[in-house]
Amino acid sequence: MTHHHHHDHDHEIVSTLSFDEKMIKLLEHWVKHNDDHAETYRDWAKKAKEKNMDEAGSLLEDAAEMTLEISKKFEEAARIIRR
Repeated sequence: MTHHHHHDHDHEIVSTLSFDEKMIKLLEHWVKHNDDHAETYRDWAKKAKEKNMDEAGSLLEDAAEMTLEISKKFEEAARIIRR
């Protein structure tokens, strides 16, 4: 026996946020995401150095710092939008 199921409603979620609010939320999300990644990079840098992989560890530390610099750009963009 075949059962057909038909949806008559729309699954799309309509956002009530303004473009500015969406941008700020997105930028805040990216900062959190980057900060989480930077922490992971630092953890692995430490592990690498413990295994005598000093050069690789240093590069991971550099990547963590670069990631945090990107977060600063996102934070500044959010500040400008909030003005």
